[in-house]
Amino acid sequence: MSNIRQGSIHLFRLAGVDLFLHWSWFVVAAFEIQSRAGRYGSIAWNVLEYLALFLIVLLHELGHALACRQVGGTANQIVLWPLGGVAYVNPPQRPGATLWSIAAGPLVNVALLPALAAVFLLGKGFGWAETMPNLYLLLRSVLWIDVSLLVFNILPIYPLDGGQILRSLLWFAMGRGRSLMAVTILGFLGITAFFGLAVLSRSFWIGAIAVFMLMNCWSGLRHAQDLLRIAKLPRRQGFACPSCRTAPPLGAYWQCAQCGQAFDTFATGAICPHCAARYATTMCLDCQETSPIDDWFAGGLAGAGKGDFAAR
Repeated sequence: MSNIRQGSIHLFRLAGVDLFLHWSWFVVAAFEIQSRAGRYGSIAWNVLEYLALFLIVLLHELGHALACRQVGGTANQIVLWPLGGVAYVNPPQRPGATLWSIAAGPLVNVALLPALAAVFLLGKGFGWAETMPNLYLLLRSVLWIDVSLLVFNILPIYPLDGGQILRSLLWFAMGRGRSLMAVTILGFLGITAFFGLAVLSRSFWIGAIAVFMLMNCWSGLRHAQDLLRIAKLPRRQGFACPSCRTAPPLGAYWQCAQCGQAFDTFATGAICPHCAARYATTMCLDCQETSPIDDWFAGGLAGAGKGDFAAR
């Protein structure tokens, strides 16, 4: 997903979150608006419909970001592009925190649904279909957009929100690595169906979405394999990651950024035994969060100085 941020334009900062818009959004927006010309009385209504899509996607992604922050995670960027939006969220690696961070996005669509439906039904009751057909059609389209995004996102196919929600629920019973492995395997089956639908409907956009999902599902599968490999390592007793509460592996799995040698940072008090470099923070190999080594266990270690840390 890092490639999405390349070529993106910074729009503004909202609630501490930087919003970026990929340059391709303008190209696709112009194409989509022009292709729907004639749907309304003037093209200005087509522009309003596309901006409504923009706003609903933005609110959805803000739901992810703010929920992630609520549970103590970091979420500083949102990128909108033709295939939707991406909120760069990093919740604490616990199933409950991850579940809330992911579920908050679709819940925004759920919250919007009664308000949009009420306005649409009000317009229908007042006969806007005849007196203000453009406004009536816009309200119906916006309601349909919200419903469509909700249904699409809650499909239990990784990496969609529904697939990640399923992963978070399985995490409680199966653990972090096995839950991710399970949903990525299911994700490949769902993505195969998307490719089939793209061929049958001859839809470029469904095919593009399927390719994007395939790339992320493959990345998730490889991450699951790494997590399962790390989970099998023997663990050092008396230490626990402040973020995910997992004991660190026992062995030389940390690499010194200065001399390049591997060492066991917990055996040496965050000091490289080869070049005496001192490190202020230590990375958890399970959740990738960094914390001062004193925070990993009660009592603390004396002598840990400043420096940068690199995990092998």
